[in-house]
Amino acid sequence: MSTVLRVDPCRFHFYSADGVEAPHIHVRAGKARAKFWLSPVRFATSVGFKPHELRKIERLVIKRQQLFLEVWYDYFT
Repeated sequence: MSTVLRVDPCRFHFYSADGVEAPHIHVRAGKARAKFWLSPVRFATSVGFKPHELRKIERLVIKRQQLFLEVWYDYFT
């Protein structure tokens, strides 16, 4: 598991086996977790986050989309 960014309390990361899927980022905060596709940014799944938390996380993913894509392609290519 590679951590790309921490924005308390969220950790943005991907797993080494994720390269078989389209670019995406996982988000964890305590027991809550979510997944966002990166190109274009769109919500995939979530367990434990409230809707207003997901909206805030989505804004962070949009803001950091380029960073997440660069790290993704550096890691998986």
